Amino acid sequence: MSADTVRDDLSRSFIGVLQRIDSAAGADGLSIGGIADQLDERAFGLLILLLTLPCLVPGLPGAQIIAIGIFLLAAQVLIGRSEPWLPGWFMRMRVKKSWISTIAGFADKRLRWTERFARPRWRFFAAGFGEKIAALIMALAAITVMLPITNTVPSVALTLMSIGLIQRDGVFTVLGSLVALGWLTLLGVLITGLVVGAGFAVDLLSQHAPWLADLFGR
Repeated sequence: MSADTVRDDLSRSFIGVLQRIDSAAGADGLSIGGIADQLDERAFGLLILLLTLPCLVPGLPGAQIIAIGIFLLAAQVLIGRSEPWLPGWFMRMRVKKSWISTIAGFADKRLRWTERFARPRWRFFAAGFGEKIAALIMALAAITVMLPITNTVPSVALTLMSIGLIQRDGVFTVLGSLVALGWLTLLGVLITGLVVGAGFAVDLLSQHAPWLADLFGR
């Protein structure tokens, strides 16, 4: 069987992979490296999905650190790397057994529908050049996860895109990309508004209350 045939054998459930990781985890959990060892040829998409699911929790402590791993993995898909690589310190990080069980349970209850609907289609958006475009958008979305209290929406986008890459489903990849691009646009507008608003406020103070501007200038 060729590598491409193995890679596109989508009958294997990614939820089953998560449940297998849960079973392999001992009382003290598993390291990221140990989790990576449990993954198959779809390791990039599965690792991104596994790291993304906890970030769906609003304001999750540590989401910024997790996002570093997501960014690095997306960047490697973008440059065409065949196997995932993460820094040694990241690979040694341990994930609690309770977290792994929660992620596997969440996927089983909340994402089972994706395995019913996701199937190989619109492959241009989920493989080859389309996969690289999706990876670029995933990297940008991961950067926004690093911002304070902004992790949930980009994590939804990352979840959809990673499932699209795992299942070779361009529909999921496109949907996730649209969510991510919409979120990036909204953040861009808000940041631009804050910068422009701050500049306007400074100009207003300089014209109408120079003494106040001087006070803050000191």
